[in-house]
Amino acid sequence: MKTLKDAKIGTSVTVVKIHGEGAIKRRIMDMGITKNTQIYIRKAAPLGDPIEITVRDYELSIRKADAEMVEIM
Repeated sequence: MKTLKDAKIGTSVTVVKIHGEGAIKRRIMDMGITKNTQIYIRKAAPLGDPIEITVRDYELSIRKADAEMVEIM
């Protein structure tokens, strides 16, 4: 299983599934990260956390712990 955390900077990926449950899953979905959404990995902070992505034409910073719950292809 490949997750958003594993994606390389400068690549575009598609969301397959969001793992997790309850409030955490709901928060990720409220950010616009849903099934079949295209995500572009823009950059990462100097120490690697958080990562900056473009989703639905806006920029978003997401922690690696949350990015690990997003399965991609």
